[in-house]
Order: sequence, then C-alpha cells, then structure tokens
Amino acid sequence: MKKQITFESIKNNDVINAYVAKADLSLEAMGYTDHSFAHVGKCADTVKRILSALNYPSHDIELGQIAAYMHDIGNTINRVDHGQTGAIMAFTILTNLGMDAEDIATIIGAIGNHDESAAYPINPITAALILADKTDVRRSRVRNLHPDKDDIHDRVNYAVVKSDLDINVNEETITLNLEIDTKISPVMEYFEIFLTRTNLSKRAAAKLGLSFKLIINGLELF
Repeated sequence: MKKQITFESIKNNDVINAYVAKADLSLEAMGYTDHSFAHVGKCADTVKRILSALNYPSHDIELGQIAAYMHDIGNTINRVDHGQTGAIMAFTILTNLGMDAEDIATIIGAIGNHDESAAYPINPITAALILADKTDVRRSRVRNLHPDKDDIHDRVNYAVVKSDLDINVNEETITLNLEIDTKISPVMEYFEIFLTRTNLSKRAAAKLGLSFKLIINGLELF
C-alpha cells in the first residue's frame, strides 16, 4: 500500500527544515537574495494556486507543493547544479519517509528541472514550480539595505515595489505584473538578469496550456 506523505508533514519535518535553513545560510554567505522559508513557502502557495486554477487533482497539487518546499535544499551543498543535488537529497529523504516511488520520481524530476541552467518543464508539476520560482521577484527578498551600491540582483529586486501573478483560465494566460521604481533600477536591468527566466517561464506556461505575459509599469513587454 502506498504511504501518503502530505505537504503539511513535510513542512513540519525537522530534517527537511534543517536543510532549507542551511541552504539559505549558504546563499546568504554568497550574497544571494532570500531563499528561506518565506521563498519556498511562497513558491508552494503559488504552485497550489496555479494547479488549483487549472483543476489538477489534489494529489498532484500536494506533490507540487512538496517539490516547491524542497526545491532549493541542494544549495546546502553548492549553488552550482543545486537542482540536481537537491533532487538526490530529496530522493533519499522521501525514500526514508516511505513515500511511493512514483510520487518521489515526480517530485525529484520537478526539483531537478527548476533551475534555468538545466531546466525543462517535463510535466505540469515541474512547469508550475518553474513559474512559481521564477516569478518570485520582490523587495522583501533583498538582504542588502543599500542595493544601489552593490549587486544588480539586489538592486532589481529592491526596485520591485509591487508584484502580482495572475492566472486567467478563460483567456488562457498567466501574467506577471510588476511595478518597478525606475529611480532605483531601470527596466532594462530587469531583463539583464531575468530574460532567461522569462523565456523559461514562457515554456513552462505553454506546458500548462497557457501564454505567459509580463507587464512592467503598465506596459506589456511579453
């Protein structure tokens, strides 16, 4: 008999939470934006919102949330190839928890394909995770209080004063609507660091039968 592992049990698992916390500390040491519980929690919520809007089964939604919560644990080892190392770590953890092999395969496939360096939306759950991760652009992810002086990633994220992801099932669109303070960062800087992610989001949306749109300061750019 399959053992059902719930998203709630994953969120309350001390081992998984230790890896989420340590992964974020590693990224903080390297100067990256926030990848803590706030990020993985938001990704899990967004995956649920996307798949629910498209009427995917509750079990698929649960697997998507688990993948989202665990997707960055590979950063505990190294930022390079963290999707693949995270998938291997998740395989071990979920196997030890007694999860069904088919469910594990779905989750590790999503984790292993979420990072733009080697990503591909192999199924709807992976596509939803990609969209959730790549559209989490917001000021509160910035750790550096003076982003104008340092990293472009900090500066661009800090410039985003409003971020909304809208799923319109009737129009078959998913739209990232950003309000950017151009006094902090020009819109062009957004594309310097997010063009690859935007193109990946378009492919992920297509896997879900949607068109991806990007609106910045009221102007539709994609």
